[in-house]
Amino acid sequence: MLEGIIIKGIGGFYYVKVGNKVYECRARGVFRKKKITPLVGDRVKIRISSEDNTGFIEEIFERRTELFRPPVANVNQVIIVFAVKSPDPNLWLLDRFLLLAESKDLDIVVCFNKIDLISEEELKFLNGIYLNAGYRVINTSCISGVGVDELRQTLVDKITVFAGPSGVGKSTLLNSIQPDLQLKTGEVSQKTNRGRHTTRRAELLELNVGGWVVDTPGFSSLNIDFIKEEDLGLYFREINEFSGNCRFVGCWHYKEPDCSVKKAVEENKISKTRYDNYLMFLEELRNNRRY
Repeated sequence: MLEGIIIKGIGGFYYVKVGNKVYECRARGVFRKKKITPLVGDRVKIRISSEDNTGFIEEIFERRTELFRPPVANVNQVIIVFAVKSPDPNLWLLDRFLLLAESKDLDIVVCFNKIDLISEEELKFLNGIYLNAGYRVINTSCISGVGVDELRQTLVDKITVFAGPSGVGKSTLLNSIQPDLQLKTGEVSQKTNRGRHTTRRAELLELNVGGWVVDTPGFSSLNIDFIKEEDLGLYFREINEFSGNCRFVGCWHYKEPDCSVKKAVEENKISKTRYDNYLMFLEELRNNRRY
């Protein structure tokens, strides 16, 4: 048997990369009986027919991670891409992407793209929010090429999903990293100032530097209902860091007295923007529990 990785799945057929070859395979019925569906990113063992070079998936190795939308296995890194202009960055949405990535225990990089469109002062402000929160931040411009090499190096030997709203330049960035990927890019609508998603089905693309990227929008569902209210603060790194000094165990960091998180906000040790978004997510989770 051969070992490989599923790079694409279409209509019950799975395309498994083994070395430099790709084999069209079906899954054995035993997986259906066990209610296991092979996913893009799965490491598998396959048995090949000598007649037509097609095969069957015989074994699926244990998954390290599993995303549902998009359905991809073994992703270990997410690059969250937001444009600094055209479209303007929605930091509530960025924090929501970060919340989902934290809940999946992935390595996280925040990428601010199109930096040629704003001033250094504006960029410094955006960077400060997320550097202060404990994130790695990479600034990029596909026009000048700034940051592209640094971003390329973060992809080496990892399975990475690019996440972020449409129109921020995810496909353009990947084409800059490796031009032969030839991914479709979407223009930003002048009327709505929003982009159109140009990718549909999850597919793994192999990188020349080593590693894989998922050619589909990461986190196409932004539902956070699965997160418990009491766990929300764990997924905000800076809030989790300061929460240990709160007067009350189980402090919500909302109206409680002697809250070290609120004190850190007042002292600008925690971004007011991030804290306000935390409160909005907390209110959302509480409202959802009522219905």
